[in-house]
Amino acid sequence: MRRTTRARTGLSALLVAASLGFAATPAGAADAPLTPTPAPDAAAALHALDATVERTLGDESAGTYVDAATGELVVTVTTEAAASKARAAGAKAELVQRSAAQLDAAMAALEARAKIPGTSWGLDPRTNQIAVEADSSVSARDLARLRQVAASLDGAVRVSRVPGVFTREVAGGDAIYGGGSRCSAAFNVTKNNVRYFLTAGHCTNISSTWSDTSGGTSIGVREGTSFPTNDYGIVRYTTTTNLGGRVNLYNGSYQDIASAADAVVGQAIRKSGSTTKVTSGSVTAVNVTVNYSDGPVYGMVRTTACSAGGDSGGAHFAGSVALGIHSGSSGCTGTSGSAIHQPVREALAAYGVNVY
Repeated sequence: MRRTTRARTGLSALLVAASLGFAATPAGAADAPLTPTPAPDAAAALHALDATVERTLGDESAGTYVDAATGELVVTVTTEAAASKARAAGAKAELVQRSAAQLDAAMAALEARAKIPGTSWGLDPRTNQIAVEADSSVSARDLARLRQVAASLDGAVRVSRVPGVFTREVAGGDAIYGGGSRCSAAFNVTKNNVRYFLTAGHCTNISSTWSDTSGGTSIGVREGTSFPTNDYGIVRYTTTTNLGGRVNLYNGSYQDIASAADAVVGQAIRKSGSTTKVTSGSVTAVNVTVNYSDGPVYGMVRTTACSAGGDSGGAHFAGSVALGIHSGSSGCTGTSGSAIHQPVREALAAYGVNVY
């Protein structure tokens, strides 16, 4: 199964970063330690190889993931012929039991028979299964129904409980403001020399104008929004102040963004948002369906990054590669979260824009 390709200390500081919701932190200020992530060139090389494998194998692959021990890309396949193609492309190959078509069928069964608010499911190629999570709002009766459906799918689905409740993470505070709510912004983008920023669709649904301070002067106007089903929106800048293509790392430095790609299961990522600042994690599932209380979203990515209210719309990235737009989570326990992001490439294609 292939992945679906489906706030600041002032205005000038806000617009320097690619993510509007990322408050500037004075140089030398304390910051939580970060899990090491691949150098930008290594992240870009990983995604280039993944794209090559996808073009070469298509549906012959049941998925790809990063080997935690070696950092190598692993391609899951059901035939030795497909394994040979993967090796020829420069990736490791692993023979698995279930094909992409079988995993697609399992997801379709969940969609038809177990569409329960408070659940999410997506592909985990490391186990060649669909990984289902049920949050604390799912009743014992609904959980029993979910497990019954999973049991009928011949081991293709596993179910686990997660603490908290899957929630779109909008809050009141400081960052980008619209309609009395606070979100974060993901990446600055451009089209025909016009500058925009991307954020979550459930944020752009709230308001047509956005500011960098609560009740402040507008810095941008909504040009598009999509939620539910997707979770992305785009805002056109109405200011010409320095609009750099960088993400604020909250330690006095910034990460330049040079390209965009789809996340790969097992890879290390970072999330930057206006509430929890920079947090780290890894990708645990792709092609994820999340059943929020106000509607489902499809083709998402699940990670272990921590997040909280107000982080919606923030940036998920690896090195210089933009990966996603923060959507929501079921909360965070210690340093382990269940954060969901909208793949950024889908939003870029929908609006015909590019990161820079």
